[in-house]
Amino acid sequence: MSGALLPTSTAGSLPKPSWLAEPETLWSPWKLQGDALVEGKRDALRIAVQEQDHAAIDIVSDGEQTRQHFVTTFIEHLSGVDFENRETVRIRNRYDASVPTVVGAVERPEPVFVRDAAFLRAQTDQRIKWALPGPMTMIDTLSDRYYKSREKLAWEFAGILNQEAKELEAAGVDVIQFDEPAFNVFFDDVRDWGMATLERAVEGLRAETAVHICYGYGIKANTDWKATLGPEWRQYEESFPLLQQSSIDIVSLESHNSRIPIEVIELIRGKKVMLGAIDVASHEIERPEEVADTLRRALDFVDADKLIASSNCGMAPLPRDVALAKLSALSAGAAILREELTGALV
Repeated sequence: MSGALLPTSTAGSLPKPSWLAEPETLWSPWKLQGDALVEGKRDALRIAVQEQDHAAIDIVSDGEQTRQHFVTTFIEHLSGVDFENRETVRIRNRYDASVPTVVGAVERPEPVFVRDAAFLRAQTDQRIKWALPGPMTMIDTLSDRYYKSREKLAWEFAGILNQEAKELEAAGVDVIQFDEPAFNVFFDDVRDWGMATLERAVEGLRAETAVHICYGYGIKANTDWKATLGPEWRQYEESFPLLQQSSIDIVSLESHNSRIPIEVIELIRGKKVMLGAIDVASHEIERPEEVADTLRRALDFVDADKLIASSNCGMAPLPRDVALAKLSALSAGAAILREELTGALV
């Protein structure tokens, strides 16, 4: 990672302006239509860049301002998927959702996010990151009436994601992140073919690649599930040894206010670590010293030049003022530790 020690970034979404979509709501319908919606999305993306700049975020993202949901918006642009005939499925064994159905061979007729990524690139001189859903998480957000095989559908999505990622790279994206919360649930699938499909998705990329694995947004279904996981959450121990041997450059994980033993980071020794130092399941604003403490504890297991400060997950469900204050706390906390480390080198 070029630039300053301990760069900051976000795991994913930021709250949308209230004139674009209903605040604090997942899958919120757009409040605009037609050309006004296109313009509104671009304006929201501009604002997200400005807000990240104001909060001193180093690796800037789109905040997912142009998409309703981190998975389904990508799927909407694929052929072979019927959004009219929806079915209710269990998402990551936690909550029910109405999802589209795969009814034919899935294909990407044209780029999905490339135009938006090029627009983001034009808004900032900072490094930029773009998130895509991972193959395993995509198949968990669909009903499949065509392939009738989770593995086969995941491989199809992996190839499509690789096409999109290569075009995002050509548009100037520096870090391409794949969101795989499903890696924390379907351990056998991860071992048998999930890791291999992720490798297919990143094949041939020159941009830095990241995978984000977390315990979900701060919504009730996720917090209820986490309450059942016991005093220590060790799900990362299933996937991290595989990721350590993979070609993925950056592993993004949850940490602050989570029951995850910090030593799990040892399992991805050698990788860059994007550590969640902001709790997205609470409206309480972290003190910069808290952020610095979370990051500092990780330094026993990752070199400082491989540590990136981030949030635990996306912040779309949070009030906008809370999310922005948390971003500022993230940067302030990283600055505290950065000053400690650079001072020690003098």
